[in-house]
Amino acid sequence: MSRTPAHRSRVVVIGAGIVGCSLADELTARGWTEVTVLEQGPLPAPGGSTSHAPGLVFQTGPSRTMTGFAAYTVEKFGALEADGQSCFHPVGGLEIATSEARWADLHRKAGLAASWGVHGALLSPRQCKELWPMLDESVLYGGFHTPDDGLARAVPACRAQIARAESRGARFLERHTVTGIERADGRVTGVVTDRGTFPADHVVSAAGFWGPVIGAMAGVDVPLLPLAHQYATTEPLPALAGANDPRREASKPILRFQDRDLYFREHHDRLGIGSYAHRPMPVDPFTVPAFDDAPVMPSSLPFTADDFAPSWQDSVGLLPALGASRVAEGFNGVFSFTPDGMPVLGESRELRGFWLAEAVWVTHSAGVAKAVAEWMTEGRPAVDIHECDLYRFEDAQRAPAYIADRGAQSFIEVYDVIHPLQPMEQPRPLRTSPFYPRQQELGAYFLEAGGWERPHWYEANAPLAEGLELPERDAWSARHWSPIAAAEARATRERVALYDMTPLRRLEVTGPGALAFLQRMTSNNLAKKPGAVTYTLLLDEAGGIRSDLTVARLAPDRFQVGANSASDLDWLLRHAPDGEVQVRDITSGTCCIGVWGPLARDLVQPLTRDDFSHGAFGYFRARHTHLGHVPVTALRLSYVGELGWELYTTADLGLRLWDTLWEAGREHGVIAAGRSAFNSLRLEKGYRAWGHDMTTEHDPYEAGVGFAVRPAKGDFVGRDALAGRSEETAARRLTCLTLDDPDALVLGKEPVLVDGVPAGYVTSAAYGYTLGRGIAYAWLPAAAAAPGTPVHIEYFGEKIPATVAEEPLFDPRMERIRR
Repeated sequence: MSRTPAHRSRVVVIGAGIVGCSLADELTARGWTEVTVLEQGPLPAPGGSTSHAPGLVFQTGPSRTMTGFAAYTVEKFGALEADGQSCFHPVGGLEIATSEARWADLHRKAGLAASWGVHGALLSPRQCKELWPMLDESVLYGGFHTPDDGLARAVPACRAQIARAESRGARFLERHTVTGIERADGRVTGVVTDRGTFPADHVVSAAGFWGPVIGAMAGVDVPLLPLAHQYATTEPLPALAGANDPRREASKPILRFQDRDLYFREHHDRLGIGSYAHRPMPVDPFTVPAFDDAPVMPSSLPFTADDFAPSWQDSVGLLPALGASRVAEGFNGVFSFTPDGMPVLGESRELRGFWLAEAVWVTHSAGVAKAVAEWMTEGRPAVDIHECDLYRFEDAQRAPAYIADRGAQSFIEVYDVIHPLQPMEQPRPLRTSPFYPRQQELGAYFLEAGGWERPHWYEANAPLAEGLELPERDAWSARHWSPIAAAEARATRERVALYDMTPLRRLEVTGPGALAFLQRMTSNNLAKKPGAVTYTLLLDEAGGIRSDLTVARLAPDRFQVGANSASDLDWLLRHAPDGEVQVRDITSGTCCIGVWGPLARDLVQPLTRDDFSHGAFGYFRARHTHLGHVPVTALRLSYVGELGWELYTTADLGLRLWDTLWEAGREHGVIAAGRSAFNSLRLEKGYRAWGHDMTTEHDPYEAGVGFAVRPAKGDFVGRDALAGRSEETAARRLTCLTLDDPDALVLGKEPVLVDGVPAGYVTSAAYGYTLGRGIAYAWLPAAAAAPGTPVHIEYFGEKIPATVAEEPLFDPRMERIRR
């Protein structure tokens, strides 16, 4: 944070588009009045993406965070006025389906809307035509109508927020081109422009597709790719003549024809048509002309009619009245895409006080600005932003070639039906464990996460699945799944299996201050003898769960930390005291095999001279040993609810470790097992997955991990905020549900209905192969979380009965793990 009092912090925001203006408004509303917004173009329409944005605000999506950002944008802009008009027109939204797959997806989207609190309804073709008379209803399966969505008037919203922020002391300076970022002692100190230098305690880059240019000046990578997107406007249409109030451009819902990557909105008696159907057209932000040098504006490139021709034909097919019209004008508008399609938010660790608020569309602008303003003024945003965190990307995902490849693919996939498990296609393989050759030999079906190739099942185990009686799956739940997963889960429960846990992030914390540092940063008591392993939490100052960790004390001043994401490393590095503690990521140089199952000890014990009996090597203990010729750090842990160990070694010895275990396990029927079986087994045991089941929006008692909080150990981050809280005081709880019908399935993010009303949402779900029925974890009000409470889960429009269950569902006395 600033070295000056918070209310006197000098903030320079670079960019007066919708994000910069919204941020200035949010900061000044919180008392930070020394805010300067610098803009290279003229105000209020300086020529960036905001100046040409069509203003579509669709709230519903798979990300709860992004839906929340959009909902706040609707709320805020709906209350803003410019020139006597609201800055938001709630005309609603209508997504139509012209294929069975899209119609099914709209049912799923209706479920997402219910989960996140967005009003919506599925409509018949006739009802769609009533909203949009120009539609050819014969090509429709139906539509999804969201009445609270609509059109944000971006430039008027900027004007309204500029006026409010200026009334509180902010200043907006147009025609100031940033040429440099000043710094000293690892902190930002000012912004250099062609018209002078502006001292600053905080600098926020809200420069849109110029973000990489500003980032380069600060020495900070900004992983986004500017791309051009086609937008065309028709001639005046007789069907729209007189349909709209002269003071309002539109009255009909925004229409999305996602089967053809198109959307439509009214401009009085004309239609605007946006297309994502064309080839990706990347733009180099370093070569974009200045405002005065651009033919129209920097973000508006010449229209490429040939690229739009197929989209025009698709438009005429959906809206036949367009057949008598033509494109009157069009342009290729530039805006930002990231490798995963999400914004890039947060403060740089390398240059303190330098913040990013980039790759943000008008849809989410006000919500993002609110979160960043909270982050700057209060130390944390009120909502979970891990999906948007600047440090969520791995180093390999920051390569310019990766950003270019994945940014272009994000453009292509904007309107695609994306399965939750769908992996990227390129570049693959990018990161592989040392076991990859053996996994290929076993016919591994790989999915991808964080650049890692991760086996989900192995075709070599197909014979084990023969004869298994499993529920029949629909096309959606059968995607990226195989009955082999059931066989692998059974083999883990009955014999022993090898799991590749290499992608699990590993950090090494060393130095004379290592214990004191980790005690301060985590919730559980780590002051134990070397050889102890502890499950603990990273909390923020408000007691929210930033992550969960397993910490092995390998020596008095050396700890191995099992973490979740690159953001965990960032958090620890930000807080590590200089000189006394070293924190480094050792993931890429190491590897890990989980050996789990009732025969795990029979497999491992003959390979070592050390005693692996329960009495000599207890649960949650660590030991350095050798298995055959391989030096190993063994941790007595289990994420699947069975006896076993996590076995770590260096990457160069990984293949030898796999072969050693495989050969020794043959007589015990060892198999290799994948993530699909793993997820089922961990839910049977009730183990949480951070980022899915719990985030910074939840405290440990709500999430059912209060056992990892030890206030008596002394001060730690979040301790004061948790004072007075307990499981008994929690107003909501992460709750275990079992599906009443043993053949029913859900996948996650579905709404949970209590007494017929949406009351929560599913976080994680899988079929419990041991239990013979589906399992779901969900956030519910505490009053509905009592075991035995009946609920319903809405899955593709079907209301599936479920019951709140006592957890853990499997081996509640821990007899299988501790033997």
